[in-house]
Amino acid sequence: MQKLHLVMGGRVSDPQGLDFVNLDNLDLVGVYPDFASAEDAWRGKAQSTVDDAEMKYVIVHLHRLLEPELPEA
Repeated sequence: MQKLHLVMGGRVSDPQGLDFVNLDNLDLVGVYPDFASAEDAWRGKAQSTVDDAEMKYVIVHLHRLLEPELPEA
């Protein structure tokens, strides 16, 4: 089974939170088949916006949303 991960980002109201200011302007980087691929994409995007404290990129574990009853292993 693939463990799908979504990488997305955008402007947040508080750099320590996840309250995205404008959902219409979210940057949907992509969906990846494993965490390592998602992390590479996340790292590239996050590093490209490192000087903008209001921009935040995250990795969403889609597989946990799709099948929450599966063990973490």
